[in-house]
Amino acid sequence: MARRRERAGWAFVAPNVAAVVVFLLFPLAVSLYLSMQSWDLFSAPRFVGVANYRRLFASDPLFLIALRNTAVFTVLTLVPTVVIGLAVAAVLNRKLAGIGIFRTIVFLPLVASTVAMAVVWRFIFTTDDGLLNIMLGWVGIDPLPWLTDPDWALVSLSIVTVWKSVPFATVILLAAMQGVPETLYEAARIDGAGPLRRFWSVTLPLVRGPLSFVFVITIINSVQAFDQAYALTGGNGGPETGTYLLGIMLFQNAFGFYEVGYAAALAWVIFAILLVLTLLQLRFARRAEVEL
Repeated sequence: MARRRERAGWAFVAPNVAAVVVFLLFPLAVSLYLSMQSWDLFSAPRFVGVANYRRLFASDPLFLIALRNTAVFTVLTLVPTVVIGLAVAAVLNRKLAGIGIFRTIVFLPLVASTVAMAVVWRFIFTTDDGLLNIMLGWVGIDPLPWLTDPDWALVSLSIVTVWKSVPFATVILLAAMQGVPETLYEAARIDGAGPLRRFWSVTLPLVRGPLSFVFVITIINSVQAFDQAYALTGGNGGPETGTYLLGIMLFQNAFGFYEVGYAAALAWVIFAILLVLTLLQLRFARRAEVEL
C-alpha cells in the first residue's frame, strides 16, 4: 500500500517535474554551456572557457556603465515603490463606502501591457507638447528634457517603472494588512496610540515578511528591466548611455551583435548579482524577525 501511494504521488507530480526539467533546468544548463563558448548563431560554437567572463569584467567599459545605471535605477525604483505601496495599502485598508472602486482603479496598471503603457508614457514625456510639461507650465516650471537628457531619461524610466510596480506591491501589502488582528489596533487605541503610531508599532512589524517579499521582487524586476526601457527610450539605451541597463546590454549582445556566448555570460552574472542581493535581503529579514 505504501509503495502504491508513493507511485501515485510521483505520477501526480511527474508533469510538474518534467516541466521544471524541460523549461528551467535544461535552459539553465544550456546557457551555462554557451557562456563558455564563442557563438554567433551561424557557425559552430567554439570553447573559450572563462574568456567571456574575463572580457566582461576586465575590458568592457559598457558593463560598468550598465551596472551603474542599473544600480541607480534600482534605488530610484525600489524606494518609491515600497513607500507608495505602503501608503496606498494603508489608505485602502479601510472600511469606507465605495472603497472597492478606488481599489480597482489603483490596481489597473497591474494588468496593463508594459510596452503599451511605455508608449503612452513616451507621449506624456515629450519635451515640446507632452502632457507632463504642459502641466508643469501651468505652475511656471520650464519644460524638462524627460527623454532627451541622459540623467532625466533614467528618472523618467524610473517613474514609469514605479507606476507599474506600485499596484503589485499594494496588493501584497494590503493582503498582509488585512490579516492583522483588529484587537491589536484596539489595544493600541486604548493605550493612546495615534494613527501613525499604530501604523509604525503594529502594522509594520506584522507585515515585515510580505514587505521583504516586495523588496526582493522589486529588486529582481529592476535588475532584469528591459521591455519598458526598450519601448520608452529604444534598444540602444539612449540618449547616449542614460538608460543603458544590464537588460539592454544583454539584448544588444545576443540579438544585435550575435555574441550569444558573451550574452549568456552576462546573463549568469546578472543571476549571481540577484542571488547575492536576495540572500542578503532574506538574511536581514530573518535577523529582524529574531529581534522582534
